[in-house]
Amino acid sequence: ASDFINKPIKDEVLSIALERAKEKLDIRRQLKEYTDDLENMVKIATEEFERKSNFQSKLIRSSNDGIVATDDEWNIVTFNPGAESIFGYSGYEIRGSDARKLYPPEISDALEKIAACAEARKAELPWREISITSKSGEAIPVRCSGAILREKNQMMGSVTFFQDLREIKRLERELLKSERLAAIGQTVAGMAHCIKNILHGFKGGSYLVDIGLDRNDTNRLKTGWQMIQRNIGRTSDLVLDLLSYSKERPPEYEPCLPNDVADDVCELLKENANEHDIEIIRAFSPDVGEVSMDPRTVYRCLLNLVSNAIDACMFDEDALDKEHCVCVRTIREEQKFIRFEVEDNGAGMSDEVRAKIFTSFFSTKGGQGTGLGLLVTMKLVDEHGGTIGVTSSLGKGTTFTIRFPYD
Repeated sequence: ASDFINKPIKDEVLSIALERAKEKLDIRRQLKEYTDDLENMVKIATEEFERKSNFQSKLIRSSNDGIVATDDEWNIVTFNPGAESIFGYSGYEIRGSDARKLYPPEISDALEKIAACAEARKAELPWREISITSKSGEAIPVRCSGAILREKNQMMGSVTFFQDLREIKRLERELLKSERLAAIGQTVAGMAHCIKNILHGFKGGSYLVDIGLDRNDTNRLKTGWQMIQRNIGRTSDLVLDLLSYSKERPPEYEPCLPNDVADDVCELLKENANEHDIEIIRAFSPDVGEVSMDPRTVYRCLLNLVSNAIDACMFDEDALDKEHCVCVRTIREEQKFIRFEVEDNGAGMSDEVRAKIFTSFFSTKGGQGTGLGLLVTMKLVDEHGGTIGVTSSLGKGTTFTIRFPYD
């Protein structure tokens, strides 16, 4: 500046110098504005990040589902209150521990398999129902899903979700119990005709017994007593079916031989089958050895099905020349299941009848059936964790298939 003041200068040079000074001042002002804007943007971005982080944290903590997140070495970093409620551990005592020791083996193995495949398109574990063991040893039913988190094909962590099904299962049991009790009420009302027939049988039998005693007629006495015995059996079956259907009975596992259980059923009903020229065929697989299951449940289910099969042959009036038979099979399946098949070549069922056989007090036996036998069978199979199915062709026969899991 002193050069311009002490020395004569040209207007053109002074103009250039002032222009450059103005540009520098403008640049400094712009830099300050940019700096202020950048600081403001950083502040806004930080506040937004904190807001989203707090939102996600509150979202995770307020979720009713259990959420467990890990780092790339399977160490637990997130364990929300939902997970605490399900597993019984506090976040303080579980964070930092290996999640694979917390999860059931099938979940740990599935997640490790997904994590090991870096090129897997789907790094997610589909929803499935499983049972987990809590800190107290309680078996808790849950729905579970999970995912492996990746960055550039490298695992950076995992997250697993658990939905507590205890309340849902409790409500399902309550609903099933209510439906069962309602069905019993409907059954009792709908079985008035069946009970009346039983009473008629008792009256007819007692009348013949009285006649036989008065006239010393042994034949009438024997016929009347047989009639009374038959109706005692029908009354007993009716009461047992009602009790079995109304009460919940968890399976009682114990070592047993399924082939022996099936053989006992066949032996019990053999005389009744022989009286009506019906052959009972026993096709037991030698692969079925000793297993752990509920033999009483298996026995009751087979007793109902084989008895029904014999009745189906007896009621097959359109095939008088047919050689009726009932085949009872046992088959050992994979994944720890025993399959029982009861096949007959009796009357068979139409599609309409087959669609109704598992409904309350529906019977194809008229006044001789209670309509509860198959309902009881299905209930017992369900309680044992098994399945029941049926195939039938009118005039050709029917096959019932039940599958029971074993330990």
